[in-house]
Amino acid sequence: MNTTPSSQAPSKRALVLGGGGSTGNAWLIGVLAGLADAGLDVTGAGRVIGTSAGSTAAAQIAGAALDGLYAAVLDTPRQRTAPPGSGSGPGPARPVSDHLERTGRIIASSQDAADMRRRMGALALDLAAAHDATARWRETVAARLPSLDWPNHQLLITAVDAHTGEPVVFDRNSGIDLVDAVAASCASGFAYGIRDRRYIDGGYRRNENADLAAGCGQVLVLSPFGGRTRMPLEWDMQLSAQVDELRAGGSVVETVFPDSDSEHMFGANAMDLSLRPAAAQAGYNQGKALAGQLAAFWG
Repeated sequence: MNTTPSSQAPSKRALVLGGGGSTGNAWLIGVLAGLADAGLDVTGAGRVIGTSAGSTAAAQIAGAALDGLYAAVLDTPRQRTAPPGSGSGPGPARPVSDHLERTGRIIASSQDAADMRRRMGALALDLAAAHDATARWRETVAARLPSLDWPNHQLLITAVDAHTGEPVVFDRNSGIDLVDAVAASCASGFAYGIRDRRYIDGGYRRNENADLAAGCGQVLVLSPFGGRTRMPLEWDMQLSAQVDELRAGGSVVETVFPDSDSEHMFGANAMDLSLRPAAAQAGYNQGKALAGQLAAFWG
């Protein structure tokens, strides 16, 4: 299986969609819809990079119109859900806190990012051995995607090999289905199985994985977590390090974060479905407000 993005001519623009749980996905759709309604549609970027919830958004915008996606988020049923592997469907927010505490201990005890990824993979493999939710999670992710086909533009979906801790980037030439790539990128609680390999959340590669936009002239990064990281700064996982690398390579980079009024909807609340409409609305308002400012940058 090819898990390295195929070589293609550098595209002029890149859109980077970071992870952020269920509310992060809603906010991303809202920002993109708000930008488009204000006259700036950035979904036509030649390269789109999706991580975790951002991988879902990247696949969604490739297969459906923004207005329909945004309307669907606003109609989200008011219930709560836990991340895959932490419980069986809807439930209280406590499993999210447990997961954060568990992974926080791994981060604190790891020597570096590679060690952290290996330990996260080992934990996820243990959870999958106890209860393999691959089939159920694949069905859930497939239901969220308007199209199960890879788009024609360069779409990069990030993950981490649970067996080795090695970063993985899937694209249309990787030999796997789009739904499997997205499901792997979003597997934050257990190791998602694809054939004889298992994968965990792409956010363990780097938080937004904006470095994959290297070679693009304009790079727009939407980060539901506001560029923050749970990792030690010396590991250079944070968005600011990625932006510095891109700018050193000649890219012009703009970042968009949730405003201060909506920050409470991310982090520990990121898997609360009842917050999705509010997160989408907040993103939409930001998109509309930022469209004029970003238009000149986007060209």
